[in-house]
Amino acid sequence: MTTNDRVLLSVEDGIAHVRLNRGDKRNGLDRAMFEALVSTGEAVAADRRVRAVVLSGEGPAFCAGLDWKSFLGDGEGSKALLARDVARSPANTAQRACWVWTEVPVPVIAAVHGAALGGGFQLALACDMRLAAPDATLSVMEIRYGLVPDMTASQTLLRLVRPDVAKELMFTGAVLTGEQAARIGLVTRLCADPVAEAKELARTIAAQSPDAIRAGKKLCDRAPGLSVSDALMLETELQLGLLGTPNQMAAVQAVMTKQTARFQDS
Repeated sequence: MTTNDRVLLSVEDGIAHVRLNRGDKRNGLDRAMFEALVSTGEAVAADRRVRAVVLSGEGPAFCAGLDWKSFLGDGEGSKALLARDVARSPANTAQRACWVWTEVPVPVIAAVHGAALGGGFQLALACDMRLAAPDATLSVMEIRYGLVPDMTASQTLLRLVRPDVAKELMFTGAVLTGEQAARIGLVTRLCADPVAEAKELARTIAAQSPDAIRAGKKLCDRAPGLSVSDALMLETELQLGLLGTPNQMAAVQAVMTKQTARFQDS
């Protein structure tokens, strides 16, 4: 396990568990939290042991959004979060706290309980799947502060719901329960214990062929932005990279072994 002031990271049996660690502040995003999310995401992305990721929050909330008090009077700190190094990423530092999780090459599962508001909601949206408690509260809340959502919602929210639904959420700052979010597709599924079920889902994913999981995430993320011809070509290229590899052959052998055992038991 590695720790810093804001984020905890442990890796066990191919599963990385990333935990926001400001429970007393409902995991509010201050400058240190932004930086910790970026550095932790980069570390997870580079770790070849990792086959799946669970992202959760300590304490009563997943992440209640920006910690405004920490930025009052800190104009330079706020400007630093909006600085962008194009050679490194299309995202500025604040955006990268969310965007880095889209760049992790294996599935990232958000386990959402309590509040996921503003930037915290955008962090969950940047994950591949969201398991949420029915009574969780989720909101694109920036309009209440006279702002627009600026932590990658343009690339995540708009992929999950129709533009008119996204506009209603953005223009009203409506707060949704987990159940309401699930009905419109913002939550993958509801569960009483999001962390426990996210870990179970991560274990199921981690048991599959790791190369196929990585290729599958790449296909899902890239294909929607391609032409039909290029998307079909991407399918072929990814499949050719898998066929006959040791991991692919091991997956085939595992299936054949199970089928033989079933035949013998019948």
